[in-house]
Amino acid sequence: MNKDEKKALISFLLIYVSSTVLFIGIMLYSYYTNEVKNLDKQCNMIMSTAASKIKTDILKSHMDHIAYVPSKVKNRSINYGLFDKNQNIIFSNLESNEIDFSKIVHYNGEYNFHISTFEDKYENKINIKYIVIETQQGYSDKWNLKILTLSILIFSAVFILIIGYFLSKLLLKPVREKILHMDNFIKDSAHELNTPIAVLLTSASTLKQGRNTEKMLQYMISSAKQISHIYNDIHFSAFNEIDEDLNQDFDLSLMIKESVGYFNDIAITKLIIIEVEAYETIIFMDKNKTQRIINNLLSNAIKYSKKDSRILVKLKENILSVEDFGIGISKEDQKSIFKRYKRGNNIEGGFGIGLDIVCRVIQEYNLSLNLESKPKMGSTFIVDFSNAKQINN
Repeated sequence: MNKDEKKALISFLLIYVSSTVLFIGIMLYSYYTNEVKNLDKQCNMIMSTAASKIKTDILKSHMDHIAYVPSKVKNRSINYGLFDKNQNIIFSNLESNEIDFSKIVHYNGEYNFHISTFEDKYENKINIKYIVIETQQGYSDKWNLKILTLSILIFSAVFILIIGYFLSKLLLKPVREKILHMDNFIKDSAHELNTPIAVLLTSASTLKQGRNTEKMLQYMISSAKQISHIYNDIHFSAFNEIDEDLNQDFDLSLMIKESVGYFNDIAITKLIIIEVEAYETIIFMDKNKTQRIINNLLSNAIKYSKKDSRILVKLKENILSVEDFGIGISKEDQKSIFKRYKRGNNIEGGFGIGLDIVCRVIQEYNLSLNLESKPKMGSTFIVDFSNAKQINN
């Protein structure tokens, strides 16, 4: 991963994770505040119930003329104290002395308090004015709630970070592959163009000296046509998406014969003979795109054919076949041979965009393409133009 990719990855993660965590944080804060209110209500209800129970026991003892004996509350989290009207302790197992008698319910940061008072008519008879209920349960529940909320937030942040990382890697993968392919494309283009240009310059120099005139002219023509074919492929690959289709009726056999005549000047440099057998076939397609299919199949056949061999081009009953007797393609390579910038053999060079262009045009017009090949024996590319013919009908 290069510097720019790392920068893009970090920027994406920062934006994605921070925005998502912020959203989750807001949701968790809303959940936390609601839960705190519920816990306060629950705690107040427990303390109020405990105070009512103690008050009832005190009044019952008074009615039965029995001295009230303070006892522990069943709820172990509850402590209580009894105070007279001067706030003097009558009984207490409270753990905190920070009591505000002016408030019925209050919280001192660690303990919750609930204060219940007796009416004046009972106060003088039982000598008890205040029942103070104390509990740390609310503090404990809130602390546990905080831990839970923070744990969820941290876990969510880590989970989102992991998901974001793999998501960004997944999103960057096609970009990285395209950049890698483009790097290879540029390197291969320099290599591919170097050969015909070098031959062109050498032939021009030799021709200037007046030696091997006919042969040098043939080399120059072949090199110029190779450069032209390379340029046409680059132009088509770069601008095909913005160019409009100009579909029309034309005879495919005439186009094939013209292309064969054009590529004969390239094939002759490898002593390759192109044999053509084409019957009239009227189709309805874009001429330029159809030309790309034929030219790239011929160029591919010449490139991977052995010297002093032949190429058979046949068109019959809407079926075009281009057969060479070259290096062939293994079954494993046949699965990926139509991918962009994939080359059949690194030694032979080539952009690798030729078969990709063929595949794209075939898919656009819903044609079919088959490949029959055996290593070291040759390859046959078969294109069925039946659907192109049906469009016209």
